[in-house]
Amino acid sequence: MLSTPIATLFAIDMTHDEQQFFKELGTRIAQLRKEAGLSQQAVADSLEIAQQTYANYEVARARPAVSMLPTLAQLFGISVDELLGLKNGAGKRGPTPLLQKQIERLNRLPKAQQKVVMQMLDGVLSQASR
Repeated sequence: MLSTPIATLFAIDMTHDEQQFFKELGTRIAQLRKEAGLSQQAVADSLEIAQQTYANYEVARARPAVSMLPTLAQLFGISVDELLGLKNGAGKRGPTPLLQKQIERLNRLPKAQQKVVMQMLDGVLSQASR
């Protein structure tokens, strides 16, 4: 688990604009997490933090460390700019395709389970090519 000073975690001494930013960020990461079919615990595990700490990010009772943003963006398959709610020059990105979400979920499984799924997939694909 990461040890972070309390003042860094909790929304203390923030301007109204900062509070609004973190509220929107929390809403955004909650939506992305749900779209990816992930639990709060799964995201917290990826960030190596407690589930309750992550839950506090989603409701803006705490703010994530800047160093976590690339990991969050990668987990959700988006850029850090998109995670922060900034528009990028490439246009609006649509929902992550189901296959991509499934591949990301497969990647988070233990290696032994990944191997079983890959063997099943190989078997189905080899039958389909006959």
